[in-house]
Amino acid sequence: MSLRDRRWTLAAAILGSSMAFLDATVVNVALPVIQRELRMTADLAQWVVEAYALLLSSLVLVGGALGDRYGRSRMFTTGVAVFALASAACGLAPDARFLIAARALQGAGAALLVPGSLSLISAANTAKERGAAIGTWSAFSAITGAIGPVAGGWVVAHSSWRWLFFFNVPIAVIVVGIAVLRVDETRDENAPDRTDWLGAALATAGLGSIVFGLIDSARVPGRARLASFLTAGTLSLVGFLVVEARTQSPMMPLSLFRSKTFAGTNLLTLLLYAALGATMFFLPFDLIQVQGYTPLEAGASLLPLVVLIAAMSPFAGAASARFGVRALLIAGPLVASTGFALLALPGSEGSYVTTFLSGVVVLGVGMGITVAPLTTAVMGSVEVRHAGVASGINNAVARAAGLLAIAALGVVLLARFDRALAEELPQMALPPEIGHLVSAERGKLLGADFSSIDPALAEALRRAFAAAYVAAFRTLMLVNATMAAAGALSAAVLVGRRATR
Repeated sequence: MSLRDRRWTLAAAILGSSMAFLDATVVNVALPVIQRELRMTADLAQWVVEAYALLLSSLVLVGGALGDRYGRSRMFTTGVAVFALASAACGLAPDARFLIAARALQGAGAALLVPGSLSLISAANTAKERGAAIGTWSAFSAITGAIGPVAGGWVVAHSSWRWLFFFNVPIAVIVVGIAVLRVDETRDENAPDRTDWLGAALATAGLGSIVFGLIDSARVPGRARLASFLTAGTLSLVGFLVVEARTQSPMMPLSLFRSKTFAGTNLLTLLLYAALGATMFFLPFDLIQVQGYTPLEAGASLLPLVVLIAAMSPFAGAASARFGVRALLIAGPLVASTGFALLALPGSEGSYVTTFLSGVVVLGVGMGITVAPLTTAVMGSVEVRHAGVASGINNAVARAAGLLAIAALGVVLLARFDRALAEELPQMALPPEIGHLVSAERGKLLGADFSSIDPALAEALRRAFAAAYVAAFRTLMLVNATMAAAGALSAAVLVGRRATR
């Protein structure tokens, strides 16, 4: 391509992927507001995030393969169009279930455009130019991630949360226009003739069944029902592994996991990003509905985390080249574990500086130490010809980790919330009719509505619900700290001492 067309291709890739990256960060900050406006229970609020993550994590590897086979620009443009239509549907959603369905469609579109954006850059540039182009793409991705929470909080504070989704539509129109007019079509002439649709279906069914069972268990208690969903999900994932081992064109080649370093880094990714994903989901509820932050303040409070990751990654990358990745992959998760533990300390009072800031900063430092060496270890643990597939698998593992963590740790949080609330309520001597109202609203957690009763009693109930959520959130952060420490252990045991590339 000419220099001008390469720049247009880079612009299209950055704008397209930015939509997906923004939607991954802005929704968490806006979710407490969305829950209140659409009168969601806690399980439906979880699905607003989980539906998007499920389709994205299950189909992202297939999305890359489809681009190689049928045309990278075509699949990228298709993904942008699907994402835009789904975004408009999200903005128009009349109720929670419509919003969840539209978010799932968004995830499917993102599964095409996210791998497609990097494929376009790789195909448009020579080997000499490719590193600088991908570096530019990465820099804009970091900026997008940094401004996402603040931008989401600002929009929700000054307008309707629906504009978070409507903004994607004009951006998508610009991206499609650039792609059609300025981006050349490329494909891999040696791409497999078959697409691993069976593997994708089994992965989606497996992850979906497990997540549905875990989230549904809060609404419909019963071990038999939960066990049936977990069994179905486990069998589907076992079937997925069998298919990947036998098919000629697997979306996840199992042979890559023969490398202990590749297996160890993906186990570390699973544990660390599970903890991070759960924190980024549940922390805004604490900040907004317990601490009384505005959505803008809640978004700004997360800014040090993203800024530290972006600022420290280049230095951590240089350090990994000098000292090797193993030491950093042990130290980083241990520092992050300390950050999660610090987030378990705040109660329901105090300024941001004296409560959450230290935990957010230490967590940011830990992630900043880890992210670049983790990518280096993943890419360096396989042959060069498998680098793209290895990177895609690691990306899918990170997304699946957040998907599973929000569901599984949501069960932990709800159980601890119920126990804490059961300790608070007997002291209030509630009349039977109020007790029935509390039982009906319990599933909404901090979104419970007590506007129909005496204001003084309603305020007392809100304080009880807030105290129960703080107790549950503390338990969750300690679980996250344990997972991050386990990630460090996996790096110590599995990552090779000479893994420096």
